[in-house]
Amino acid sequence: MYLANRSWPELGDYVADESLAVVPLGSTEQHGPHLPEGTDHMIAEALAREATDRTGYLCTPPIPIGVSSHHRQFPGTMWVEAPIFRDYVESLSRNLTYHGIDRIVYVNAHGGNVAHLREVGRRLHDDGTAYAIEWMWDESIPELIEEVFETPGPHGGPKETAMIMHIANELVREDRLEDARDGGAVFDYDAERVHGATTFYDCIENSPNGVFGDQTDATPEIGEELFEAATEQLVALLEWLDEQPIEELMPEPQLEPGPGHRR
Repeated sequence: MYLANRSWPELGDYVADESLAVVPLGSTEQHGPHLPEGTDHMIAEALAREATDRTGYLCTPPIPIGVSSHHRQFPGTMWVEAPIFRDYVESLSRNLTYHGIDRIVYVNAHGGNVAHLREVGRRLHDDGTAYAIEWMWDESIPELIEEVFETPGPHGGPKETAMIMHIANELVREDRLEDARDGGAVFDYDAERVHGATTFYDCIENSPNGVFGDQTDATPEIGEELFEAATEQLVALLEWLDEQPIEELMPEPQLEPGPGHRR
């Protein structure tokens, strides 16, 4: 059920029976010379819409701009500062809880959002407002990604390229796949550490064109396989979460001090 396409009485009927909502989030940022800047939020929305179409749960409109300042050297990248992003997502989530939602899944397709979504989930959890968790599509199917790609790459690589080939193939600049591979880099965390310290902050410090991996390994067929596998994982998560009693999802109360405890 896509919220933006429904009337308020229909949504009232939904929250009378259900209390789960899905919020797709991503980014609008550079994804190399071959992919659109909306890659992340397009993937997140496509997965969220597909999973909620299959299950009947509520899906909100996407949040298309996230924490992306580490891509700022590339034209077109958009971002908001981390505290603003956290407060915005928290406010939107509390809006949902006002209408009867008590569990939320953030369908996220941008690594820069992860820590901040976890923080929002903790805030909502700690005050007993809602149980909200972050889900990343590629982290739900790591074995499959390793199986189909020799060099997957964490950003703008073959896994995201294949997904966009499946979702919106007309937006992939297929004549630039070799440029993306040859002008990018194979990501190596250890190569950028000095005596245990991470020494980089911005994407351009690792990759001249902002992407990693071998994009020429991507095909629409692989993208369809990844999309279906990730959708199945998301459907299973939603069904599991819906079955959990809310009191088991909320924080345990603090233990009362014993009779000999001094305050």
